[in-house]
Amino acid sequence: MRQMRLDPSTPGLLSAFELGDEGLQHIIADLSENQLSNFHLPFCVAPNFLVNGNISVFPLVTEESSVVAALAKAAGFWAQRGGFHAEVTGMEKKGQLHFTWKGSPEKLHRFFPEIQKILLEEVSPLTRNMESRGGGILKLELKHLPDILDHYYQIDAGFSTCNAMGANFINSCLEQFGKSLRLFFASRMDWPPEEQDCSILMAILSNYTPDSKVRVWVDCPVEDLTGDLSAHELAEKFVMAVHIARHDVSRAVTHNKGIFNGIDALALATGNDFRAIEAGAHAFAARSGKYRSLSDAKISGDHFVFSMEIPLAAGVVGGVTGIHPLAKLAMQILGNPTAAELMQYMAVAGLASNWSAVRALVTTGIQKGHMKMHLSNILNGFQATDEQKQAVRAYFQDREVSYAEVEHYLKNYAGH
Repeated sequence: MRQMRLDPSTPGLLSAFELGDEGLQHIIADLSENQLSNFHLPFCVAPNFLVNGNISVFPLVTEESSVVAALAKAAGFWAQRGGFHAEVTGMEKKGQLHFTWKGSPEKLHRFFPEIQKILLEEVSPLTRNMESRGGGILKLELKHLPDILDHYYQIDAGFSTCNAMGANFINSCLEQFGKSLRLFFASRMDWPPEEQDCSILMAILSNYTPDSKVRVWVDCPVEDLTGDLSAHELAEKFVMAVHIARHDVSRAVTHNKGIFNGIDALALATGNDFRAIEAGAHAFAARSGKYRSLSDAKISGDHFVFSMEIPLAAGVVGGVTGIHPLAKLAMQILGNPTAAELMQYMAVAGLASNWSAVRALVTTGIQKGHMKMHLSNILNGFQATDEQKQAVRAYFQDREVSYAEVEHYLKNYAGH
């Protein structure tokens, strides 16, 4: 196993936290518009993730302490049972050129091989660098979609962007396709006038990436599921809870939100677009026509298996990842992974978060652990002193936490 340790002398570690430094503050300010200040969220770590035989520490950005605790607890539990297994099953991203054209679909399909050749030739100055890294345009497909709009077509494009998220690359290529397509039609002087023009509606990447996916799973003998219930009862209740999320939309939405508690925290820490990741995965969860759980669980013989297949598009170069000081630190903590490795880590974080949430639901309930972790927020809301905080934490060490009970204790016993 590879043990990862964060060395305080790591270059850039100290400067990553010195946000008062003029140069770093300039970087932060330039990330957005009309900046008033910096909005701070905790930068945390969850240790002991055994992923494909290697130990990793996951950097996380989240305001919810229970998320970090849940991930760390899941990591420790599964590290003793073989760890997490993950594999990337594809890394193809997608973009679309949307346009209308008033000729016959048969004619356009007949000429599409010629059009495709022109599009690829004229976009080559934009793709040259990406191709030198092993990426580029993978495929172009013409689609006629009259059920959506009259005379409406798409050129559906597949891209490989290697270690980059690639949004700017994809969008630049698509916009060039639009220019080239209009010139192609305009040059057909022997065609009817209405066929010598097309209307470019949009040229934009899609955050739906069903061909850029990760499969992640944990498994162990049922008898190894020690905890608050008997091993067999825990396994059976866990499988039933996931089964409900596979078939009931109200439960599925909250179930999948728990998955994104982990994925989003890691995506934020590494400067990746968690909104794009969520949008694509939620669409994937509804691909059957009904919104379902992204994860699945089963008992096979005497073995318990908890797994998930999820579309993910992550980048490790370019964008915020390459310039934000804490995003760069997060990448150092992860051992400077490739995009494929980061995708696997995100999927692991999602499954780990889901494991802890479902296990809590079918055993002690979600509120016991959540409110314990939420106690600091409650105390800060009451503006408790350090002495009062110490007294309250000691009192609730073995008691159930609630807002009302903390308020009662502060008023009556802690001199608030």
